[in-house]
Amino acid sequence: MKRVPEICIDCRYIGPRPSGIAEVVRGLIDHLPALAPDLRFLLLKNADFHGRLSAAPNTREQVVQRPANGTATMWWLPHVADLRGVDLFHATFNIMPAGLPMPSVVTIHDIMRLTHPAWCRTGPAGMVERAFYGHGLRRAIRHAAGIAAISAATAHEIAAWHPSAAARTAVTLSGVADRFRPLSHGAAHATLAARGFAGRGPFVLTVGQDAPYKNHDGALRAFAEAFPDDTGIEHIMVQRQGPGRNRLRDLAAALGVGERVRFLGTVDDDALVALYNAASVLLHPSFAEGFGNPVAEAMACGCPVVTSDGSAMPEVAGGAALLADPHDTGAIARRLRQVIGSPSLAARMRDAGLARTRGMRWRDFAAANLALYRQILARAGNSQG
Repeated sequence: MKRVPEICIDCRYIGPRPSGIAEVVRGLIDHLPALAPDLRFLLLKNADFHGRLSAAPNTREQVVQRPANGTATMWWLPHVADLRGVDLFHATFNIMPAGLPMPSVVTIHDIMRLTHPAWCRTGPAGMVERAFYGHGLRRAIRHAAGIAAISAATAHEIAAWHPSAAARTAVTLSGVADRFRPLSHGAAHATLAARGFAGRGPFVLTVGQDAPYKNHDGALRAFAEAFPDDTGIEHIMVQRQGPGRNRLRDLAAALGVGERVRFLGTVDDDALVALYNAASVLLHPSFAEGFGNPVAEAMACGCPVVTSDGSAMPEVAGGAALLADPHDTGAIARRLRQVIGSPSLAARMRDAGLARTRGMRWRDFAAANLALYRQILARAGNSQG
């Protein structure tokens, strides 16, 4: 009987804390088993995740007690996970573990820690992270059998940093989950009211962690410049709790908009969908993104988007958003006023965003990864033959 190849996918980012990478991994494993019934999949599971990752008959799961982003993953994963019988390993979060006895695919979301380390976490912890993640990224770019870049922008950055990696890189464009969808006005506001998030009127929404590359300082400055005297417009910022919160509160107060800026911590999926639906515009002025999930999520909910004119944002928006230089708060402010001041423009942007995201399905993302797997498995088989 012919042996069935087995692919190991590291799913440990799926856990109690929401993240963009977890969303990507979920999109992958929700569709791969059905797309490839001729393959088997070993899913490495976060010890804090309870329940099954997949009910597909061609999957099995293994709990790994060590964290995804830890020294064990970086240097001795084969000693803490049983990888016997695995023909291909998929590292899903930028870093390539050392000592893997089989070929590997590495999903690279971005390479900011190599190209713009100041945009990532700063201070002593940032220096440690830069060395750690930079080591794993460099290994992946130089040695992985295949690189899955989540956008063409990321693929371009990889090729520019290490030209020989281009031949091993495939674009596997991220998708947007079906739960991000238009809601009725009443349903969205009822969800927000039930959680105490009900607004007093129109609001600008910003979503993402408080990291320098997200440019939340610029978002606040642009909001203050766009609506200095319009007390009826709020700015809601949904971001993970972090030490930067007090800095941003102080900045909002200094800009004279402190009473109109609300900071929410991490919210559940239903609340996030409701916020996208209720917002007048999503403001996402990042300096760089591997993909930029909030842009796609907002458009899928029918929310107009103002975002940056560089990195992956124009690619993800696909002509459905208004773009501005993230370093130019005046340009961002003008874009915000355009959307808020023109209901007809906002309506056209909603329609364009919905049309754009209908073509961004996780099934297609999984299929693109599967094509890369098959290519590498075929090469490995030919070399052994």
